[in-house]
Parts: sequence; structure tokens; C-alpha cells
Amino acid sequence: MNLPIKFARRYLFAKRSTNAINVISGITILGLSIGTAALILVLSVFNGLEDLISSMVDSFNPDVKVAVLEGKVFSIDPEQLAIIKQIDGIAYVSQTIEEIAFFQYKNSQDVGMLKGVDEDFHQVTQIDSTLFEGKYQLSEENSNYVILGSGMRRKLGVNIDDPFNNLKVYMAKRKSSLSKPFRQLYAVPKATFNIQADYDNQYVLSSLSFARKLLNYKTEVSSLEIKLQKNADEAAVVSAIKDIMGPKYSVKNRYEQDEAFNKIMNVEKWMSYAILCLTLLLVAFNMIGALWMIVLDKKKDISILKSMGATDTTVRNIFLNEGLLLSLLGMGIGFAIAIIFYLLQKTFGIIPSPGFIVESYPITMHFTDFIVVAITVLVVGLVASIAPALKAASIPAILREG
Repeated sequence: MNLPIKFARRYLFAKRSTNAINVISGITILGLSIGTAALILVLSVFNGLEDLISSMVDSFNPDVKVAVLEGKVFSIDPEQLAIIKQIDGIAYVSQTIEEIAFFQYKNSQDVGMLKGVDEDFHQVTQIDSTLFEGKYQLSEENSNYVILGSGMRRKLGVNIDDPFNNLKVYMAKRKSSLSKPFRQLYAVPKATFNIQADYDNQYVLSSLSFARKLLNYKTEVSSLEIKLQKNADEAAVVSAIKDIMGPKYSVKNRYEQDEAFNKIMNVEKWMSYAILCLTLLLVAFNMIGALWMIVLDKKKDISILKSMGATDTTVRNIFLNEGLLLSLLGMGIGFAIAIIFYLLQKTFGIIPSPGFIVESYPITMHFTDFIVVAITVLVVGLVASIAPALKAASIPAILREG
């Protein structure tokens, strides 16, 4: 075994002449344990929130979305669409169109987003799995159906079990006269979905033909929404679509569709991590004090070692390793605390989240977080050990009493 590590391990667990050193060392290990556990748990909670919100949004957003860079709509050539569908890795392609509309149900009125979708939309997304009342159906013979977000349903006071009252949808004409500035159509409320507030409070789904009729469109679409096969190479598919569509179109994967949200989540996550790292710096002062007192307690041992031929570098490395061992011990206990808490939260939900969409706070552990935290704790421990280690290296081989 490496000599400095052997001495460091012995000094860590050896009996000291002053009990205060043991107390300070214990406080240091406790502080490192709590700080390590807090870092892991904060990152895990943010991971859980991100996974939860992403899973909800994924029920409405496709794997890949194609839209025009300038303007709102574009016409897709049938041959071009057929080529896209034949790209290796693509499972389904859905044509959709979105536009702001005015909705009226009985005496209630509100503005929202009408989204017309084709028959493959529920294959591209998981929209049918988000329904909490009614049935996923957008048309039947001469009847037009709509599916409302839970927020829109609530604001309009829609009763999907009422067959006598339909939803009236108004769409502004692009070239309107003063007498008739809106087109209007009726649709039967068929179901309600519940995904996430941003979608629930503004979206109403209809068939693509219904939306086109309101907008006086024939072949225009707002976007192509694409579902990838399970083991598809996303980058290769996106690249192939860009080659087909050309530079006037944007082709975005899931992350890029919600890029602003993902960036905000990452900023909040790592800002919280940085704030908790400051607590570790406070613990580092305890470590400096503990190591300094160990150095003073072992002055005679250091002198004997030097008189036997130990170099300043050897002595310095002993106390650098001492600090790293303290850090490793605190980190190991902290990891154990975090894992136990994680299992309790996953199994029993010991911290509830009242008023949230789930009963307890979501939590997800990532192995990479353990690596980041381990590096952080070891770096803090190493930096805190430098001053005591240099002090130990400066102790002479011959001590003068008195």
C-alpha cells in the first residue's frame, strides 16, 4: 500500500490526545454527508420533475416536427409526403393545422387554439391516453366532433354528455367584409384531455377537414408531425427530412420543440446545485480546522518520520490523503442517505405534493449525477486539505521543547 495513504488511514481512525479533534472530525464527516445527500436529492428531484413534465408534453408533441420558417402554413406535395413516409425510421406522419379561433358554448365564450389533425395524429402522439372523459373521435359521416383541453372545457362550461348543445367555432376571414367578418361552424364536444396547463387551457382538437373548411384552405398545413420507430436514428431521420424539405423549413426534434423550457429547467437545476455547493464550502472550513488540529496533534510523529528520511512531499501527501479520506467517508454516507431517501420516496411517497398533478414529488436518479457530485466533494476536500498539508510539511525533523 502507498505509504502516505497508509499513514492517512491510520491517522483518520487513530485515538487522539484531544477529544475535541474527534468531535470536529465527526462534525466534518456529518456536514459532508448531509451536503452530498442534499446535492444528489436536489438533482434527482429536478430530474423527476423534468421526466414528469416531458412525459406529459410527449403525449401532445411528436418526435419530429416540420414547419415553414416564414409564414404560418405551407402546401405539401403528395409525392414529397410519400418520400418522407418512406424514410427509414419513420412510423407515422400526421398533417396538422393550427389557428387562433373564438369558441362559444351556450352563453360562455373564450379564445383558444383550434388544431385540426388527420387520422394518424393519435398514432403520432399519445393523445388518446390523456383523455379522462369521452371517446377519441373527430368525425363521423356528417358530424364534426371536437376534443377540448380540460381548461377550455372548464372555461366554457362544456358538458360532453349534453347532445342538445354544440360548440360554435368562429374563425376570422383573411379578407372579411364588415357584415360577415367570421366564418362559423358547429361541432359536437366529444371528449376532454388533460396534459399540461399550457395545452389544456387553450387547445381544442378537430378533424383536419373541419379546420380547413373554417380557414378556407384546401391542401395547406401548419406542420407535419412525425412518429419515429422505436430504434430509429433520430439524427439521420432529421437530416433526411431536411434534405427533402429544403432550407425554407425547420425540422425539430422533441428537445428543440421545447428548447426554452428545457433550458430554463437546466438553469434552475444547476443554479440550485451551485447554491448547495456553497454549503460544502462552509463544511470545508470545518475540515481545515479538523486537519489543522490533527497536524498539531501529530507534530512529534511528523518529526520522527522526517528524521527517519520522510520528505516534505511525503508528509504533505499524508495530509492531502487524510482530507480525501474524510471526503470519501462523508461522500459514501451521503450517497447511502440519498439512496435510502430515494427508495422511500419512490415506494411510500414520504413527501407529498398537495395541489400538484401527482400525489408525491417525482424523483429520478441518474448515474451521471453521482459522478458530478463525487468530483465536487473530492475537489472541495482536496482544496480544504492544502493548507494543513503545507503546514505539516513545514514541521522540522527536530522539535525544540519549550
